[in-house]
Amino acid sequence: MANSYFFTGFPGFIATSLIKQIIRDRYEWEHMYLLVLPSLLEKARSEMNQIKEEFALSEESFILISGDITNKDLGIPPELNEQLQHQITHIFHLAAIYDLAVPKNLAFQVNVIGTSNINNWILTLHNPERYIYFSTSYVAGDREGRILETELEKGQGFKNHYEQTKYEAEISVRAIMNSVPTTIIRPGIVVGNTQTGETIKFDGPYFILNFFDKLRFLPFLPYLGSGKAEGNFVPVDYIFKAANYLGHAKIGIGKTYQLTDPKPYPIKEVYRMLMAELLGREPSGSIPLSFSKWLLSIPAFRKWTRVEKEALDYFTCMAEYDCSRAQEDLRGSGISCPDFKEVIPAMVDFYKKHKDDPEKQLKIH
Repeated sequence: MANSYFFTGFPGFIATSLIKQIIRDRYEWEHMYLLVLPSLLEKARSEMNQIKEEFALSEESFILISGDITNKDLGIPPELNEQLQHQITHIFHLAAIYDLAVPKNLAFQVNVIGTSNINNWILTLHNPERYIYFSTSYVAGDREGRILETELEKGQGFKNHYEQTKYEAEISVRAIMNSVPTTIIRPGIVVGNTQTGETIKFDGPYFILNFFDKLRFLPFLPYLGSGKAEGNFVPVDYIFKAANYLGHAKIGIGKTYQLTDPKPYPIKEVYRMLMAELLGREPSGSIPLSFSKWLLSIPAFRKWTRVEKEALDYFTCMAEYDCSRAQEDLRGSGISCPDFKEVIPAMVDFYKKHKDDPEKQLKIH
């Protein structure tokens, strides 16, 4: 029987990329239902038409649904909802607030309430074959040392509301895993496509590039702190290839996967490599991370540098995100995480071309 897919998070970059990957991987499917916020319908329609044209698909292949995960029954009209309950086989839940500086109430409403609504809706489906939920490796919060894919509730604290609400959301997803065949995906910090450098927004290590770009006039640029923490950066094409494979393969049922870098570089080395690629320079000396945080606590400075001060917390996060289960279950698929050093040239080139695009830069408060 052909699959019928239901996506949240469209027309976001990762949702769009996953849809294209499903098509390239030639899974048998009949329809893709895309839940879209009313304010994004025009953009979603444009993105959908581009996919149809690129892959020569019929007009009936995609169905846009105006809705909102924060509403009961996702805001889907009852008559359509009844139809979906009989048709949907695979659910990809990607909609979330990813901003590290997100206010608590907004993060809770979207990440926790929204995911709870999705879970309840899935339990009404007649034939769900797989629920693929996108969490984050940072549900580990402030834990240090080796973080296993099988672990979640370890009494951890959290560095921001994003981490805490994604943790609470994952708990709710785990609560229905015995009722619905589920695969939980925990990406590391996502960067651009390995070949093209394309990404949806400039956060994570792109804050470092913003910092370099604004301060390039200085005679030298120092390291920020010791930089001993691991740089948990993974290219987006690895994420969607691996998630798509694990979200369809039987081996992925009932499992949580950390799609993290199996051989990460220390932040200090990531910092050095990014500076070399962007500016052709090497860092000189170092300043305490506490001083950098103080500077970024000044609104005018962080807005000018386009750096969220919360990002600096990851310079001292001494966690090792074990991904051995993901590596084992991907063996033989031809999918592997590339060396981050090999991703940097395309990543920086894309940044140079789009650094002044307001759609790529986060709004810093």
